[in-house]
Amino acid sequence: MSQLFAEFQEFRKILCICPCCGEIVRVSDLKLKVKGPALRTWLDDYQKKSLFLDKKEERFEEKEVEIRKLAVEKGRTSAEKACNQLICSGLKALKLNPFDIKPILSPVDFVAFKGMNKEDSISEVLFLTRETKCCNELSMLRQQVKKAVIQMKYDWQVARIDEKGKIEMEE
Repeated sequence: MSQLFAEFQEFRKILCICPCCGEIVRVSDLKLKVKGPALRTWLDDYQKKSLFLDKKEERFEEKEVEIRKLAVEKGRTSAEKACNQLICSGLKALKLNPFDIKPILSPVDFVAFKGMNKEDSISEVLFLTRETKCCNELSMLRQQVKKAVIQMKYDWQVARIDEKGKIEMEE
């Protein structure tokens, strides 16, 4: 047995060039053909199953993007239904998509970008807040925001933040 192993090791040292592809291969890696049917081994079965699995994976990868897209849509739809069930009745009356509502929390509770997720463009920007009687300072801030919007005292500015945290204002 050890002599057979030694012979096999010697075959590993002998290299040859494939006449078809020009690749360098070991003699021990050659697939020799014999006349008549060859006996099947467990390795043949394993390689067949592995090839079958590889083909299945390829077919799945082709469909994966579409499957994920459908799953995201289904998840968003169910999340929207769940949000609509949980959202307070005042917001529900506005008939806003819950994904269009973004929390700010202070001084305004939420900003809603109507049409952001379901339409081609945003049709309205809404500031949403609950009335509070406990905090005069917060109420005053909210009144100031409301006044600035009504008097059109606002501006659009773009700030770019780089990887190091440096802020550049776009002009």
